[in-house]
Amino acid sequence: FRRVFERINPKEFEQCFRVWVQSLVEKLGVEVVAIDGKALRGSYNRESQLKALHLVSAWSKEHRLVLGQTKVSEKSNEITAIPALLEMLDISGCIITIDAMGTQKSIAQKIIEADSDYILSLKDNHPTLHKQVKDWFETAQSLGFEGVDVNLSHRVEKGHHRIENRQVYTVPVSQLPALHEQDSWRGLTTVVMVVRSIQHWNQTTNEVQFYLTSLASDAHKIGSAIRQHWGIENSVHWTLDVTFHEDECRIRSLHSPQNFALLRRIALNALERESSFRRSIRQKSRRAAMNDQYMLSVLSTALSDSNSLS
Repeated sequence: FRRVFERINPKEFEQCFRVWVQSLVEKLGVEVVAIDGKALRGSYNRESQLKALHLVSAWSKEHRLVLGQTKVSEKSNEITAIPALLEMLDISGCIITIDAMGTQKSIAQKIIEADSDYILSLKDNHPTLHKQVKDWFETAQSLGFEGVDVNLSHRVEKGHHRIENRQVYTVPVSQLPALHEQDSWRGLTTVVMVVRSIQHWNQTTNEVQFYLTSLASDAHKIGSAIRQHWGIENSVHWTLDVTFHEDECRIRSLHSPQNFALLRRIALNALERESSFRRSIRQKSRRAAMNDQYMLSVLSTALSDSNSLS
């Protein structure tokens, strides 16, 4: 097995994965695609001076499916990997959500050219623009947004021993003074502020985040898409590390790390699609390991999804 997975061409393997996922996407339809990066911390090799493998993945929260992945080059970063991943996927008509690393003018342009919309997190990697938006919102909020065309969505959620109070403010960019290099952000229509207050049993934390988006000012729709983006951390990265022990895995030779990373995502998708045993991914995985009939059920569900269109 080691020799086989060392030598399988990861690009061809990923192409097979995308063909399968695309059949599911065509059948189900996808509205929001979250893109984020993850390092496989155990895949480094100190003797050969090999850094840990870093992957960028696309995730559909509404259908709980990993849509694709691509490797980040050792001498590059997510900024170059994200456009490559976007080219692999059919994102027409989707809303693409990306964290601050992918908040780049070139990426915004590529998304618009693909007939999609974007929601990009705005942080200190764009210091001038971030400060402009932050200062404007602080001033407008202190004045109660008087005379400003603001759209507000307020939501309170309880669960996991905490209460989260979330307010989403969206304002058309035309309401703000000219922003830094505003014309370079293709399709920029709305700026967003999300205020979150999370009450734990022993403390309360507050945070404010800002976003740029090509969507019209609709706080409920934009807030829902941002909420779905956070799911890639909880439903994908956390599950890969806790259930599949990805960060602990010391597979590191040749193409093995990339190929096994894809196998974990195939397994995650297949287990998510199987609905007869309503348990956690960990429990489903253990049952598949101990029960051949259930394992075949998981595989047959995944295969029937892709064959139903043929």
